[in-house]
Amino acid sequence: MTARSHVLDGRAEALAAETDQDRRYDADGFLIEESYDGDQFDREDRAALRRVAGLSTELQDVTEVEYRQLRLERVVLAGVWGEGTAEDAEHSMHELSALAETAGSTVLAGVLQRRMKPDPGTWMGSGKAAELRDIVIEEGADTVIADTELTPSQRRGLEDVVKVKVIDRTALILDIFAQHAKSKEGKAQVELAQLQYLLPRLRGWGESMSRQAGGQAAGGQGMGSRGPGETKIELDRRRINTRIAKLRRELKGMKTMRETKRGSRHAAHVPSVAIAGYTNAGKSSILNRLTGAGVLVQNQLFATLDPTVRRAETEDGRTYTLVDTVGFVRELPHQLVEAFRSTLEEVGDADLVLHIVDGSHPDPESQITAVRSVLADVGAHDVKEVVVVNKADIADPEVVDRILRSEKHALAVSARTGTGFDELAALVARELPRPEIRMELLLPYERGDLLSRIHDDGEVLSSEHTGEGTHVHAKVTPTLQAELATFAV
Repeated sequence: MTARSHVLDGRAEALAAETDQDRRYDADGFLIEESYDGDQFDREDRAALRRVAGLSTELQDVTEVEYRQLRLERVVLAGVWGEGTAEDAEHSMHELSALAETAGSTVLAGVLQRRMKPDPGTWMGSGKAAELRDIVIEEGADTVIADTELTPSQRRGLEDVVKVKVIDRTALILDIFAQHAKSKEGKAQVELAQLQYLLPRLRGWGESMSRQAGGQAAGGQGMGSRGPGETKIELDRRRINTRIAKLRRELKGMKTMRETKRGSRHAAHVPSVAIAGYTNAGKSSILNRLTGAGVLVQNQLFATLDPTVRRAETEDGRTYTLVDTVGFVRELPHQLVEAFRSTLEEVGDADLVLHIVDGSHPDPESQITAVRSVLADVGAHDVKEVVVVNKADIADPEVVDRILRSEKHALAVSARTGTGFDELAALVARELPRPEIRMELLLPYERGDLLSRIHDDGEVLSSEHTGEGTHVHAKVTPTLQAELATFAV
């Protein structure tokens, strides 16, 4: 294995070709034509905030702030693998490269080391860390991104060697979430996860550790300076803990509101279908295909974070809801799983889960395993699951066939071309729970609204127009049974 990973050529190759739709862009990169994905007003806003290549963020201090240059962060990736195959390690580096570019940086090179056990001090071995430092100097990089979650001591140790900022995979994912969160709940969830990650990693700089005087001697400062002696780092910890407690209270209130909405849907016996899957597998594209929701679609990891609930109908007129959830990734930070737990509970309460898989990915089976592990964490492992292999138009047919054979309930679709969506809609209609209470009714002709309700929320077995009204045999929900009781024959 060479020092630089040959899978990186300065651009992330991990992103597969866009499969959401055919579209054209103008010279500035704005969308000017699309086929069916809705208005997507968010796309122009996000494009307007893009950082420009050639502008960067320099860490060197300057006297006049006007002379400070701004540019994209130039990063070198670093990975250590002790289990699995070299191919698995390369795939992980591909994904890290895609994450780095999604966060707005330029990937210059990658270093991958085979090591059974990470070094407790510098994570990589001392020789490989020195080699990494030489690459950073040669490439002119200002950041190193580690393909795992580093301990605070490992991060400091590696920074001491490479002499530039070091962040880990968890911090990178949190940064992407912070950029893409839009709703009040989403922003609060991301901030909570960031603070939980930051708390054990606080560190003081020089005299800031003892900014507040204290102790009996009071540092030789004399009268009026003796006090409890709270250091700056202790003050920061207390403020972070206070903020975490406040965010948890706010999220608890938001959870109550979400449960109230969910409860009203349950009371009306509206079936729910949750769309879950690996990030960039095409969940939002499939939601737009099925409902015309107009949710932002972009060939990026974690392009959409906030859950979207849309109303849909089966071919026979039954109403159900489609819920698009946040995407998953290997080693999804546990802080995010905890913070987004109330959102992910939508999956656990669903009647059916459409598990979207990127058929064009080099290792789709590992994506399926990663998603199912997160679903198990939030109690959604017992929900009926259908594996939907997306991007079938560009995927290897042998890979698609292998997944279809290995999964009990599975089918292949393409959100870009529309292939397989008739079968998907039929499968959803077949798997949704049906009303079970049989009723024989005689509805007056002036109560056509009730007949419409039966068509929408129940199942009409037969109907006949008579002199007294419409004679109907139907299967209905408990809510409808109560409303129709006076018309029962």
